[in-house]
Amino acid sequence: MRSALFNCLFWPCLAVFALAAWLVSFLPWRSALVGTMQAACHSVRWLMRWVMGIKVEIRGRVPRQEAVIIASKHQSWADGFIQMSLLGDLNFVIGNGIETFPLVSRIVAKSGAVMVASPGLRGAEGALQAALEKAADDPRPMLIFPEGGLAEVGEAKRYRKGVHLMYETLNRPVVPVAHNLGLRWPQNQWTKFSGPAVIEFLDPIPPGLPRDAFLPRLQVTIESRTRDLEAEGSGAPSPEQEASS
Repeated sequence: MRSALFNCLFWPCLAVFALAAWLVSFLPWRSALVGTMQAACHSVRWLMRWVMGIKVEIRGRVPRQEAVIIASKHQSWADGFIQMSLLGDLNFVIGNGIETFPLVSRIVAKSGAVMVASPGLRGAEGALQAALEKAADDPRPMLIFPEGGLAEVGEAKRYRKGVHLMYETLNRPVVPVAHNLGLRWPQNQWTKFSGPAVIEFLDPIPPGLPRDAFLPRLQVTIESRTRDLEAEGSGAPSPEQEASS
């Protein structure tokens, strides 16, 4: 029942904000568009808390308005909304598949986001490199999902080399983010589940590591902490507790 009510409010809310964002994207002031996008994310977070009963706890230091790369676990539509509500005006990498949604292509372009070809397509890496070089002087935090797509709870997809390309090109610290939002809002599914959730900003990885050191470190950091948070959210013992028992 709560899922049905949430969805009946979520989709119209998103549609209204998409239309509003598209309209203000024609204004010469980018701040109006950023404010509309922020209002949309805060509204989704409000619906999660007060309609669906998903209370999100934030752990770690949120690097708001810092020139860092945010590399986040991606197991729910919720994680993008939550992080954008926390980080304020940020840059983000998004696949061009989002263009299938009405109005979104212009909104994304005007927001200053980095839109690239979907991973695996010919020319995708070159397009990302060119986009990153253009974004090199942008001081906003930049959000990327290293797996390139949604993962199920308990699943670890291959971390794509695009995140290292970003790390190497921009020469910025990478802040790993783990969470268990997929327990409450699985991927993009209709059914959601009430209860607490946690999103945690972990210690930054300093710039300068080679790819064969950086990617395993990033994946182990995010996935191990994500498994802990999933166990915490489900009431199951964590992998460390199982190993010690």
